[in-house]
Amino acid sequence: MLTRLYLIRHGQSEWNILSKVQGQKDARLTDLGREQAKKIGKRLIDEDIDIIYSSDLSRALETAEIISSIINKPVIESREIREINFGLWEGLTLEEIQDKYAEEYLIWMKSPDKLTLEGAETLESLKNRVMPFVDKIITENKNKNIAIVSHSASLKIIILNLLGIGNGFYKNISLRNVSLSIVECRKYNNVLTLLNDTSHLKEL
Repeated sequence: MLTRLYLIRHGQSEWNILSKVQGQKDARLTDLGREQAKKIGKRLIDEDIDIIYSSDLSRALETAEIISSIINKPVIESREIREINFGLWEGLTLEEIQDKYAEEYLIWMKSPDKLTLEGAETLESLKNRVMPFVDKIITENKNKNIAIVSHSASLKIIILNLLGIGNGFYKNISLRNVSLSIVECRKYNNVLTLLNDTSHLKEL
């Protein structure tokens, strides 16, 4: 027996379309995002998910609720797995950030673990928020299949830290909307068995 984590990024949001940095701002799903959530829900039907944990931000929570309606499993929402707080960048487009914060943006792209931005969480502070909660739900749900619906930065930090990889490798992972990644918590180690898979979206 093992504990398996199904890590799911939320569906397309209104700000994804606009290329705006969302962070903890509460952008909602688009109609396409809702369709994407239905697709991954159908994919998970045969995975024997026992419980769903979701960020409390609406783009993740609505994704989780759509999945829940399909696989008939409860959703527990939590602030602990919401997206990183991007401070001054929230609500700005990537173009605006590159224009107004060129130096900081370059650090984010090259060495994201070294970025300190006014009013924002660092990757280390994100880790310190997210990982105790993830460790707790793994302990409380031993030998179960756990779905976690969250956000790009939070899910990357979860994956890196479950695998014992430093936050400096954050820049080497990409997670698309409603992508599925799976980490198996085995007796002697944690194993990444799937990363950023979106094969369920082929028909969209």
